[in-house]
Amino acid sequence: MLTDCLTPTHRKCFRESFFINSLGGRPKPVCDMKNAVIGNNKQKANLIVLGAVPRLLYLLQQSSSSMELRTECAVVLGSLAMGTENNIKSLVDCHIIPALLQGLLSPDLVFIEACLRCLRTVFISPVTPVQLLYTDPTVIPHLMSLLSNSLRTQEYITQIFSHCCKTPEHQTILFNHGAIQNIAPLLISPSYKVRMQALKCFSVLAYENTQVSMTLVNGEELFFFYFLSSFSPLMCFFSSSVLVDGELLTQVFVKMMQRDQPIEMQLTAAKCLTYMCRASAIRTDDSCIVLKTLPCLVRMCSKEHLLEERVEGAETLAYLMEPDVELQRIASTTDHLVAMLADYFKYPSSVSAITDIKRLDHDLKHAHELRQAAFKLYASLGSNDEEIRKKITETENMMDRIVSGLSESSIKVRLAAVRCLHSLSRSVQQLRTSFHDHAVWKPLMKLLQNAPDEVLVMASSTLCNLLLEFSPSKEPILESGVMELLCSLTQSDSPALRVNGIWALMNMAFQADQKVKVEIVRCLGTEQLFRLLSDPDTNVLMKTLGLLRNLLSQRAHIDQVMSSHGKQIMQAVTLILEAEHSIEVKEQTLCILVNIADGNTAKDLIMTNDDMLQKIKYYMGHSNVKLQLAATFCVSNLIWNEEDGSQERQDKLREMGFVDILHKLTQSSEPNLSDRAKTALQQYLA
Repeated sequence: MLTDCLTPTHRKCFRESFFINSLGGRPKPVCDMKNAVIGNNKQKANLIVLGAVPRLLYLLQQSSSSMELRTECAVVLGSLAMGTENNIKSLVDCHIIPALLQGLLSPDLVFIEACLRCLRTVFISPVTPVQLLYTDPTVIPHLMSLLSNSLRTQEYITQIFSHCCKTPEHQTILFNHGAIQNIAPLLISPSYKVRMQALKCFSVLAYENTQVSMTLVNGEELFFFYFLSSFSPLMCFFSSSVLVDGELLTQVFVKMMQRDQPIEMQLTAAKCLTYMCRASAIRTDDSCIVLKTLPCLVRMCSKEHLLEERVEGAETLAYLMEPDVELQRIASTTDHLVAMLADYFKYPSSVSAITDIKRLDHDLKHAHELRQAAFKLYASLGSNDEEIRKKITETENMMDRIVSGLSESSIKVRLAAVRCLHSLSRSVQQLRTSFHDHAVWKPLMKLLQNAPDEVLVMASSTLCNLLLEFSPSKEPILESGVMELLCSLTQSDSPALRVNGIWALMNMAFQADQKVKVEIVRCLGTEQLFRLLSDPDTNVLMKTLGLLRNLLSQRAHIDQVMSSHGKQIMQAVTLILEAEHSIEVKEQTLCILVNIADGNTAKDLIMTNDDMLQKIKYYMGHSNVKLQLAATFCVSNLIWNEEDGSQERQDKLREMGFVDILHKLTQSSEPNLSDRAKTALQQYLA
């Protein structure tokens, strides 16, 4: 037996005796090693340091080694893999994965199972690069072929697939090699472990994958007769929907969600159906979602369940209903969910009620995961419906909890809390009441300092809403010196942060006094403003145009801005109108011209630019009504007869053929366009 204290001499003797004895085909030293390391991480680390792994791998791969010895080597390697993450790293560095995959080509089932068990242990570790499973293109099809060998091969292989399916590319590889057809029959396996691993495999395959999800619902039909072998169902192929033992996969998943099934199975089946629904393979109003999946997930949120179950249930439910207002309304009235989630902030509610000290210690350490899940679910619930938002904010101490969540040590809790705040900030009523009463802008501003991009995106999105004209928080935020921060966001490499930075400035400029507008232009800088007008991201461009529109409102402000930056603005407008942009971008740009044309002196920049007048004329005759209407508004502002110089402007536009176009537009079938054209023509008659 190995001891914790080996002298250099002992180590040398051990290495030599182990290597020589085992090489001679005697598995006893390997068996001794196996017995020595079971449950002893220190012994496992000692063995690895002593160089046992390369020798074990050498013996495992030698055809001259007995099958018993090779199997024992795989078992010991598997035991070593159950140690620390450093152990796993050492095993991977010794190229254990290729050796074990090679071992799967053996005809011996016991040896194959030992290799698979070790591979499973290695791959479920977070430090193992999952891409190693996909390096050799023959590995996945071979693993698929081994599925029918035994219950153990089914359990280990599906568990390996579940942990190694991390990207859409991985999903595609598994799908193309028949994962659905090969794994579907395992859902009715006599082994609970096999059924669970198969179910988990389907959940990772279906996540955000339309192709897989559609196939699970409407793919090739497989009718499985479960007999002849306790391990391998006989498969008969027909031609329409996927069936398992005569039932659709969705029906199988629904059965797995029944209350008499283990909680783990209920949750995983609910995740499968959730992912299929989010991938648009199942309608959100389908009975299996409304009457089965949603109630199951709400049930998992109750305090009778373990912490992990409550977290997973809440997060899956949040994901399910995130884009669907009707599911949000149904969930909000199911089992008092909104009030139920308040318990997530009081966990564990009673120390005396928990007799398992280890469990209590675990729950205290992981209680932040409950708070994170609750914030996520509240965010999803309140993302669309005003009544639900009101119900959430009226839940005991809810706003205080959100404010506290913004400064928690856990970055995940902070992110979830700001997501919840962002969801509630879509309510005009909450902005005017709860947000103002609790001065949420203060912790939000603090959160924006040196935060990771993911938090910055959500926090700056919330700030955009707090800067809306009717928000009481707008003034104190302006006084806090937020402008420098927002202008710096517009220079970010992240398009989302650039959008939010310029969006917040756009809201800040809406109906603002001239002092604020001048400060925005000064802080942002004209170079950066015009750089944003050529941003490759359309959302950034649209918000920048929106900012420019808000800066160019009220005549005195229009004239002041154009007197300082008119040349650059007109150049930017010209470039956008000449480039390949969407109708929405062109319309927004024409609206900027409408505002410029409303200025007292600024309109001269249009009237003295014949090229720009020709562009306006072109868009009056465009096939898109929105562009015609915006261009016609611009002409109407230019020729308004109550303003100085209107006669000269009218004469020039008449000579250029604008009046003829206006007459044609009065016959338009679009009421708004014909009315605007008639209004413009009246300026010539007054």
